[in-house]
Amino acid sequence: MTGKPETPVDVFKRSVAATMRAVSHDRELQVSYGPETPGLRGNKARLPIPARDLPAEEVAQVRGVGDSFALRLRHHDAKVHNRLQPVGGTARAVFEAAEQARCEAIGALRMAGVAKNLQAALEERCRARGYSRVRDRSEAPLADVVGLMVREKLTGAPIPETARRMVDLWRAWIEEKGGADLAKLHDAVHDQRNFARVARKLIVDLELADEDASDLSDDDSDGESDKNDAQDAGGEGQAGDKAESDQAAGQSSAMDQEGAEASETEASAAEAAEMAGAGEEAGRGKRPNYPNLLPGLQDENAYKAFITKFDEVVEATDLCDTDELARLRAHLDQQLHHLQSMVGRLANRLQRRLLAKQTRSWEFDLEEGMLDAARLARIVVNPVLPLSYKQERETDFRDTVVTLLIDNSGSMRGRPITVAAMCADILARTLERCAVKVEILGFTTRAWKGGQSREAWLAANKPANPGRLNDLRHIVYKDADAPWRRARRSLGLMLREGLLKENIDGEALLWAHNRLMARTEDRKILMVISDGAPVDDSTLSVNPGNYLDRHLRHVIEMIENRSPAELIAIGIGHDVTRYYRRAVTIVDAEQLGGTMLEKLAELFEETHTAPGMKRPGAAAGGRRAARAAASRH
Repeated sequence: MTGKPETPVDVFKRSVAATMRAVSHDRELQVSYGPETPGLRGNKARLPIPARDLPAEEVAQVRGVGDSFALRLRHHDAKVHNRLQPVGGTARAVFEAAEQARCEAIGALRMAGVAKNLQAALEERCRARGYSRVRDRSEAPLADVVGLMVREKLTGAPIPETARRMVDLWRAWIEEKGGADLAKLHDAVHDQRNFARVARKLIVDLELADEDASDLSDDDSDGESDKNDAQDAGGEGQAGDKAESDQAAGQSSAMDQEGAEASETEASAAEAAEMAGAGEEAGRGKRPNYPNLLPGLQDENAYKAFITKFDEVVEATDLCDTDELARLRAHLDQQLHHLQSMVGRLANRLQRRLLAKQTRSWEFDLEEGMLDAARLARIVVNPVLPLSYKQERETDFRDTVVTLLIDNSGSMRGRPITVAAMCADILARTLERCAVKVEILGFTTRAWKGGQSREAWLAANKPANPGRLNDLRHIVYKDADAPWRRARRSLGLMLREGLLKENIDGEALLWAHNRLMARTEDRKILMVISDGAPVDDSTLSVNPGNYLDRHLRHVIEMIENRSPAELIAIGIGHDVTRYYRRAVTIVDAEQLGGTMLEKLAELFEETHTAPGMKRPGAAAGGRRAARAAASRH
């Protein structure tokens, strides 16, 4: 019996997979194709699907992505990489970019065809990430710029036209600070350990780190690794927690490095209790004047911002033009199609639970109310019995609002932020059907390395302990009162390249909480989605190493112990249970949808009422809205 004949696309897929196994020297490598973001996890690679007519440019791009993954598997030693990687988000991202450039350069220098494919894939990445639109240093991710310059030095290939202007913004400064180090990288391209040490020297010269690894011996490296392992076992180290996710992020894309998580900090519970947060001062500038509903967060000696006038709270539609928002939303819809069935089932399950909570019931055999016609027969049989009445009784389903606060830092790039956007979209639609309002917020910074806040600090002659030293950007994707259909396009902004930068979680959590407390709903739920501890290199370089960490812990403590809002946290690839009392950690971003909906379902299953949360009249309004929703659906 003859099987179905192979199409040209099938032949192409098979040949690319075979080539990847040969280049990587891994016969067990599993290669799949799909519309999702390309990625590499272990020995499983996912590549984009080419068009049916196999246009030459798409063929080269797919081959380039495959060659990049195969070369990473062949020439990268994860143990050496994890031992020698520096501390600090931007420092790690630059280190990762240089290592990816090294792996690809080895293949490009040996095989002309591989070099051509890698160049095609690189040009497509630069185009998709909108590097041609970068006009200012603050918009240019330094890790990507360094990666492109390292690749240029190692292979001699020109930087893609779409990224040339972005690189030129940084080129003079990078060559002045680290030109000698860039030249040395070429001689160490075949030795990962020596290459890593030169890359660490480059990072120090670029003022991204305070220490150098060029003099580390193998024993020192082992000792550093053991130290990180010990910190990880104690639940307080960041390097150990992020080793696997940093490796996966580096493998998933040659340029997915800019926001790698790092923060080698420890903060005890006593320190957290002593730490105070930013109060109304951190809310000035362009921020709405929400009342500070967490007393005790006013101690400026504990936490402060050097300057707040550059901070902003911005609507998602103000950060992107209409055409690009439509394109990003179309891309999100394409990604949603893949998980629609799985997350859709969970959403329906949550909706059934919520509607079940809102159902009505009857109380019988009462002295007053509506006449119970079903019991008239017994009165006919025995006229001595009194008339039986019934009254409608409603389950106490309180008016509820849910705020979803999403980490928009660089380490969320790729699959995590895509899945977060998809789940936020589905959650908003599901809860809207059940008369539960949803607000979707995001937090990041306006620039890398401090932006205008750091420039103001430098102009003020670098005063000691300046406090938070970066420009905050808090994004409103969907207001609680806005219907989903009106805000659906805004959610696509999360997929925009260049949006994700640093993360200062403490102030973002306080901002989202104060917005939530200004609402009139009876029950308030705040759900945080993050992949690690707060990281901002500009702030941590001039303050104590646990400065942001301690502030986050104090804000969480205040919300959990003194606020009527219910706080939940979901950590992606990072244990957040050491910060939040009610938290769950997921390893794979694809678990996010199910975990989020299940945690909400558990919350709505709870029937207790927190003290001080009952508002007269609110429950009745919630029941009326619930009945209306139940009748519609």
